[in-house]
Amino acid sequence: MTSTPTKPKVAFAHLGCEKNRVDTEHMVGLLAEAGYGVSTDERDAAVVVVNTCSFIQDAREESVRILVGLAEQGKELIIAGCLAQHFQEELLESIPEAKAIVGTGDYQHIVDVLQRVEAGERVNQVSAVPTFVGDEHLPRQRTTDQAVAFLKVAEGCDYRCAFCIIPKLRGDQRSRPIESIVAEAHQLAEQGVQELILISQITTNYGLDLYGKPKLAELLRALGEVEIPWIRVHYAYPTGLTPDVLAAYREVPNVVPYLDLPLQHSHPEVLRAMNRPWQADVNDRLLDQIREQLPDAVLRTTLIVGFPGETEKHFQHLMGFLEHQRFDHVGVFTFSPEDGTAAADLPDRVDPEVAQARKDALMALQQPISAERNSRWVGRTVDVLIEQHNPQNGEMIGRCARFAPEVDGEVRVQPGDDGQQAAPGSLVPVEITGADIYDLSGRVVGARAMVAAARRQG
Repeated sequence: MTSTPTKPKVAFAHLGCEKNRVDTEHMVGLLAEAGYGVSTDERDAAVVVVNTCSFIQDAREESVRILVGLAEQGKELIIAGCLAQHFQEELLESIPEAKAIVGTGDYQHIVDVLQRVEAGERVNQVSAVPTFVGDEHLPRQRTTDQAVAFLKVAEGCDYRCAFCIIPKLRGDQRSRPIESIVAEAHQLAEQGVQELILISQITTNYGLDLYGKPKLAELLRALGEVEIPWIRVHYAYPTGLTPDVLAAYREVPNVVPYLDLPLQHSHPEVLRAMNRPWQADVNDRLLDQIREQLPDAVLRTTLIVGFPGETEKHFQHLMGFLEHQRFDHVGVFTFSPEDGTAAADLPDRVDPEVAQARKDALMALQQPISAERNSRWVGRTVDVLIEQHNPQNGEMIGRCARFAPEVDGEVRVQPGDDGQQAAPGSLVPVEITGADIYDLSGRVVGARAMVAAARRQG
């Protein structure tokens, strides 16, 4: 008898955004289906697939550090993702241990790439223009918390913001059909997913390329039939928040009223320089409309300070905008000039120390606003998705719907009067008893408390 040789084990290292994470999970699924052993521990394998990020310089440097470190450990590397798409042959030339590079639109070829590497070939699998988007039939093995899943509804971006390199790395927008997205959502529901996060670069433009007009409202209504308690949307660009979309947020029970609006700035002149002039006349009007139609909406935004040409007047306009709008959550970044973007060559650079001071000032302004927004939840009973459990003190850590994973706060949960504990991955009712700048705290509402509350209500 002859034995069939076993396929080698392949390890994965993931860097970057949720879209990269989904791509990694598809590569893991494809290799597992092909009979390879897979691991997230680089020590377990001689071959490591590194799914890299190249969004900003810091991300590129982190990706390169990881690659060099693994190479020095004697690992053979397959470099995937945005850094591979960005630099291509330069990586093969400068890292001898790199046996293949795989572009952002080519991860579906990972099995063929690995087989060619095993045959002694050095592989460049990078399409000049990414076109692949994937579907519900592509194998996927999730590597994250089983209660939370990211679902990519589109890939790429049609906008050309002056500071952003994403279109160069991931191509133009390519939407998946509604039927494909819903089918995968049902698959994830069967796996016990409690929170589904729809991701793309501009999710409010979902379907524009495929159907001739945005179809986010129709997608959300279709997902209302999926048995997943929370469906969250990343990211909500202002121009796509039409009355139909806001109505879907309001009327579809499992769509959480959480809107992540990457506004970047408030002053029309800065927005024009950012190549976002379409946004200048919608910020305040749209936010008023959201609050009118979704009174409990949780609003998050990200802002850039220190963009070339930003004056003190522009910055004070942004300060006033932030103070007036009172967002629940805010992220602030200093401008980073990225090669390959229009903004990299703009004149009138802002001194880095000035940009950092502006960031600090914005965050100092926002912190009491965030604390006040959180304090409004004290006294309410909300569902909390439990994510961690400390057996030593009985405390549980989770999130309510107002907190997105990894970017917002958490809820520290104490057992209820009945001593109720909850396993990670479960949704439990929690009475919110405390709040600070970023987090909430509360106590599990047990059966006795729920009966008492029901009696009080009538």
